[in-house]
Amino acid sequence: MKIFPAVDILGGKCVQLVQGDRRTATVYGSPAECASRWISEGADALHVVNLDGAFGESFRNADAIRHLVRETGITLQLGGGIRSVEDAKGWLEVGIERVILGTLAVRSPESITVLADEAGSRRVMAGVDARGGRIAIEGWQETAGDYLVWAGEFERRGAGSLLFTNVDVEGLQRGIDPGPVRRLINEVRIPVTVAGGISGISDILSLCDAGAAGAVLGSALYSGKISLPEALEVCR
Repeated sequence: MKIFPAVDILGGKCVQLVQGDRRTATVYGSPAECASRWISEGADALHVVNLDGAFGESFRNADAIRHLVRETGITLQLGGGIRSVEDAKGWLEVGIERVILGTLAVRSPESITVLADEAGSRRVMAGVDARGGRIAIEGWQETAGDYLVWAGEFERRGAGSLLFTNVDVEGLQRGIDPGPVRRLINEVRIPVTVAGGISGISDILSLCDAGAAGAVLGSALYSGKISLPEALEVCR
């Protein structure tokens, strides 16, 4: 299972939120500083989120993200504010390895097929953000149907992988809820990376046992509840 330290960007700073609420932001430095720290501790991939984009300001933080692409030299997957096929293509051309389509995938599922046909399915990840078993979109402000139904639709449309975020536990540092994770992994045949609630090595082991392809480490990593070298070692 692959470990992705999170680099969530809000107003040009690297932050962590609780339950996606920007008012709860804790600042940990610049995106470049945080990326450098995780790379120095062994990360070979990062999960980058343009939080301003998720809240409707899609072009904010573009320079910071381009800087990460130029300077890190490792795999970057990017989500947040990708609202059109053109947005996604632009990031892929810049050097982002994989784009994550959330609201766009629900509003325009055909965009997955277009991108997969042009760039290859491995570079297209669909976001399955779930609240109470329903997919959450528009910065988690709306829901739009059963998350398992949407996951199957994304797979049929050509997504090469899924990012599952359980909004109900995200940012709370109280552990994952393994039930929804297992149900999703059993529903699809493509790789599933999991975010939300991962608070200790036991959660990482649980995800490995469930068959997750990857895990995104956020709040628990930044607060010191999880050591990145230990998490990487467990996954080896």
